[in-house]
Amino acid sequence: MSQDTPMPSRTSSRNSPPKASKPPGRRFRWGRAIFILLALIIVALAIYAGYLYFVGKKNLEKISDQNPQHSAIPKEERAQVKPIALVLLGLDTRSETGSMNTDVMMVAAFNPKTKTATVVSIPRDSDLNMDGYKKHKANAYYAAFYTNARNKEKLEGDQIPAYARDKTREMLAEFFNIKIDYTAVIDFKGFVDVVDALGGVNVTVDKDMRYVDTVDGTNIDLEKGERELDGEQALGFVRYRKSNRGTAESSDFERNERQSQVLGAIADRMKSFSSVTKVDGILNAVGDNMRTDIPSAQIENMIKTYFHINRSSIRFIPLAGTWRSPYVYLEEEKLKEAKQALTEELLPDGRPATVPESSAPASE
Repeated sequence: MSQDTPMPSRTSSRNSPPKASKPPGRRFRWGRAIFILLALIIVALAIYAGYLYFVGKKNLEKISDQNPQHSAIPKEERAQVKPIALVLLGLDTRSETGSMNTDVMMVAAFNPKTKTATVVSIPRDSDLNMDGYKKHKANAYYAAFYTNARNKEKLEGDQIPAYARDKTREMLAEFFNIKIDYTAVIDFKGFVDVVDALGGVNVTVDKDMRYVDTVDGTNIDLEKGERELDGEQALGFVRYRKSNRGTAESSDFERNERQSQVLGAIADRMKSFSSVTKVDGILNAVGDNMRTDIPSAQIENMIKTYFHINRSSIRFIPLAGTWRSPYVYLEEEKLKEAKQALTEELLPDGRPATVPESSAPASE
C-alpha cells in the first residue's frame, strides 16, 4: 500500500527526471488543492439548490446515505438547527498506482445560527501520533482501514468503503476532540469532470507552463495569454510549480492567484445561461465522483441553511509543521488553535464575534 503518493494521474507523455527529495527541516505549509475540493462541494450544493426539482434527485441519491433508517432526520438534528461537523476526504484512486490515499484531508464545522464555517486542513504526510493506531502518514489511514475491512473484517461491496469512512471519521474525531457527524469522499477526477461539464473555463495564463512526468502521467503544456481551458488543462494550471521542459518555474503566491482565478471562472460559468443546458452533465460529474454518509434529507437541509454562505464567512486553518522525512510533525500551537476553532464553531451560538476570520486559505 503506497503511503506517499503525488497528485492524481493525467495525460501521459515522455521522459521524466528523478524527483527531488524534500530537504530535511523544511517548514511545511498547506493550502492548495483543499480549496479546489471544498469549492467542488460548494459547487455541487449550489447546483442541487438551483436545479434539484427540475432535473430530479437521482444524483443526490447517488452520493448520499440511502439507508431507510436514516431517512428521517429528527428536528433537533437538522442542519437548520444543529451545528454539524464533517470529514472531507479527497481520494487518489489512480489506476496506474492502485493507490487509495486521501491526499486531501479536511475537517469542516458549520454553524446555522451564525452562518459560518471553520475548515481545518491536515498535511497529507502528518504524523498524527495517536495512541491505539498503527503509525501511518495521515493520508494512508483510509487505505489501511479499507484493507482491514476487506481482509480482516471480511466485509464486501459497499460495506468496505463505509467501514473506511467510519473509522477515519472516528479517528479524526478523537484527534480533534470533537463530535464529527458525517464523512464525504471525493475522487480527484471530479474537478476535471465538473470543468468539462461546464464547457471549460476562461483564464489568463500568466506564463508559459511545461511540465512532464511519465510516472504519474502529468503533462502540463500551456501558453501565456487568454485561454479557454478544459478540465485537464485547468487542473494543470492550478498545479503548476516547477518545469522540466525549459519554462519558468512558479511561486506559491502565483499558484494561489491562479487557483482563485479558476474558482472565479467556475462561478462565472455557473451563472451563465448556457450552463443551464449542461446541468445534467454537471450533476453526473458530481454524482459520479462523490460519496457520503450524509442522508439525502440532511443534504437538502444543508443546502437550505448554507446556500448563501459567503466566502468571507469561511475560516480556513491549515495545520503547519516541520518536515523530517518521512513525516510532517505538526506544530502544537497551530494544532491547539485548530481544535479550539472547531470547538467554538460547534457551540450552539457559534464562534465568538471577536475571532478573526480569513476569506482564503493561507499559502504554503
